[in-house]
Amino acid sequence: MRLFSAIPFTLFTLLIYNALAFTGGASDPAFWTQPVVTIAMVSGATFELLASDVLITVGLFFLFIEILKATRIGTTALLDHMFSVLVFVAYLVEFLVLQQAATSLFFILMAISLIDVIAGFSISITGARRDVSFGHGDMH
Repeated sequence: MRLFSAIPFTLFTLLIYNALAFTGGASDPAFWTQPVVTIAMVSGATFELLASDVLITVGLFFLFIEILKATRIGTTALLDHMFSVLVFVAYLVEFLVLQQAATSLFFILMAISLIDVIAGFSISITGARRDVSFGHGDMH
């Protein structure tokens, strides 16, 4: 159970992207520009939520969860940070090596993963600093 809670949620956006990009219609870059939702606004404008926008929104939601998880302490938090780094490395390698990953959508998801790594370590270090207290005066 501890290992499962250490799995970074940013991994799920990587898996979703890969599942869609390497199978079926999503291998066509035009897939990501297709509207998922179209709403006529009161202003007269038309709001379109694209498939890429949905995945970015999901990635941002997962980033929020990861930031909340970063406030934990203990071995699970350490595993979570290590796995987050591995997920970012997977994003980076795919971005550099695979043609299907050379998109602005994938780059944004990779940036979300990098923010997860940086924020996770920053929050943990800040929390650990607060846990350490130094006494003044005599030590008995």
